Amino acid sequence: MKRRVVVTGYGAISPLGNDPEIIWENIKLGKSGIKEVNFSGYKEISTKIGGLIEHFNPEDYFDKKELGKYDLFIQYAYAAAKQALEQSKLMITESDPNRLGVYIGSGIGGINTTLENHRSLLEKGPRKVSPFMVPMMISNMASGIVSIKTGFKGPSFSPVSACATGNQAIGEAYLNIAHGYSDAILAGGAEASVNPLAYSGFSRMRAMSTNNEFPEKASRPFDSLRDGFVMSEGSGVLLLEEYEHAKKRGATILGEIIGYGSTTDAHHMTSPDYHGAERAMKLALDMGGIKRTEIHYINAHGTSTPEGDKSETKAIKNVFGSHAYKLKVSSTKSMTGHLFGAAGGLEAIITLKSIKEDIIPPTINYENPDPECDLDYVPNRSIKAEVNYALSNGFGFGGHNAVLLFKKYLE
Repeated sequence: MKRRVVVTGYGAISPLGNDPEIIWENIKLGKSGIKEVNFSGYKEISTKIGGLIEHFNPEDYFDKKELGKYDLFIQYAYAAAKQALEQSKLMITESDPNRLGVYIGSGIGGINTTLENHRSLLEKGPRKVSPFMVPMMISNMASGIVSIKTGFKGPSFSPVSACATGNQAIGEAYLNIAHGYSDAILAGGAEASVNPLAYSGFSRMRAMSTNNEFPEKASRPFDSLRDGFVMSEGSGVLLLEEYEHAKKRGATILGEIIGYGSTTDAHHMTSPDYHGAERAMKLALDMGGIKRTEIHYINAHGTSTPEGDKSETKAIKNVFGSHAYKLKVSSTKSMTGHLFGAAGGLEAIITLKSIKEDIIPPTINYENPDPECDLDYVPNRSIKAEVNYALSNGFGFGGHNAVLLFKKYLE
């Protein structure tokens, strides 16, 4: 028999703030975290806007002497994990560390470390390459460092599935706990990829918005004038816990996860096929054992790309039929930008807050309806509405799809 899995803590670093409560307040207000990127190296790149992390002090989480050993994505991952663990009040001394795991992924990993050391190699030779380069750049080190610092000795998993990474980490952690292998897992994603190389690559693909004149207006999911995503970075980590384990220690339960769907398009490297997203949503709903009409809200993947938003809309309509026009769909990437591998973790937190407070966040910058995107995207202002069940969608390059189903926790 499958065990119940609840959420007892979460933490986040994002362009809208560096803890979940501040982020949620800004989300409810419809604030944008997108700003001009005016560092050197961006002059000839067509996109000069992004979701930057401000006021993050790594010394709040690390000893100063450690920082040279950890890429920024690792720092973000541990900061979010530490927040989640502190909120949960889970004491490792009261649990079996062999049944506590860490599932934190990254779509890109330590790209800044790679670039810095490649520059050192070319300019100064191999002896100037850092001996910490390899552990700083590999994507699994977010989970590794969190495990080392928390003492969690259970399973460690670091999915690398592009923009579906965070959702996949949470979904796989959910299954691991539900089927009895672990009692609690820190799960989510982290990313620190704002740099000229990444910007150049995505700009050459024409995947990013070039609305440089109005940064806060650039991310406009489902709007007919959308012209691409806005790159951001940060982290989002949840502490998932088996229900009885949480109840026994008197934990505050923030929500429940009851379903997960993971599929692959098997179609194209970058162009989505709505059938894959459709199947992932259906799998999550079927696992949760609920009717389509019970879903009140979908936190959409909604990246603000012309094809992606259209494909997701079609998938939602195919899954929900006439109910698609009754439920609420919003993309909080309109405010946060796209955190790639960290997006799923952050958006899971936002979805849980939506359920807990019965407030649906908006899709800001929705001003020009697109006839091919014709659902209720909660334009521009959050609304008060009952939310008992919600989906959070994550879809990535390579055709990776991961969908989470959350439920309001009632005693």
